[in-house]
Amino acid sequence: MLAYDFDYYLPDTVSEATDIYASLSSAGKQPYYFGGGTEIISMSRVYNLKPDAVIDIKKIPECRHLGTDGISLYFGSAVTLSAIAESGLFPLLSLAGGRIADHTIQCKLTLGGNLAGTVYYHETLPPLLVCDALITIASPGGKIRRETIGTVLAAGEGLKPGELIVNVSIENDYVSLPYAHIKKVQIEKIGYPLISVSSVCKAGVARLAVSGLCAYPVRLGDIPLDGQDEALLEQSLQRLSKPVLDDMSGSSQYRTFILKKTIEKIMLYYRQGRSGHAAFSR
Repeated sequence: MLAYDFDYYLPDTVSEATDIYASLSSAGKQPYYFGGGTEIISMSRVYNLKPDAVIDIKKIPECRHLGTDGISLYFGSAVTLSAIAESGLFPLLSLAGGRIADHTIQCKLTLGGNLAGTVYYHETLPPLLVCDALITIASPGGKIRRETIGTVLAAGEGLKPGELIVNVSIENDYVSLPYAHIKKVQIEKIGYPLISVSSVCKAGVARLAVSGLCAYPVRLGDIPLDGQDEALLEQSLQRLSKPVLDDMSGSSQYRTFILKKTIEKIMLYYRQGRSGHAAFSR
């Protein structure tokens, strides 16, 4: 429970949700879109956040959609991580989301909440980055735009005030590609990542994205299976727009070392014709 009053809204449509946000904002109030509410509730309990209003998006059909039209897979922003995993639609995303907190949290935490939240690891983003996912964004005034997810969420810039993630999608073909996900943690397998790498192999080229390296997930340079892994990775690291994290979980040198070893392992999997591997180790 929260020890203060706030307004609660339950819109039926995307436009209604964004209009409510715009109206509240114009009145000088601070609203928040509400999916699973894990971050809003936990931060409000310790007074790091105090919303004047929450706009619950769980009744909006587009935000609850989980399925395929035969060409693309769609994941609504209000779909929980556990529902995505149970659907089996996108195994790589299921692997990444399946080690965020514990199962109880995964039954509440939504895809949109993980992508737009303040916890900078955003562990569901790397699988979407390597698959050129598209993200649908709604803005106040009925504006809808659809762009590649890396363009919208690149470098931790995030969303503009009032913008709502409606859904994300990937082409069906990506699901049939070889894939790998390896998460390295310092203490527990459900902890925040020291390094978490998601990858698919397309046309003999490994696509790689990582969480935990910088203060926001980054898409690394592609590495051909017949390429020079270390040299190409070094070039990619030199082009990073943000510095490598250096904190109590691990120094920048240690994170870089773990990343290199992790990518070596992934490249070996692909070269041996293996895929779908998930390793969670301390």
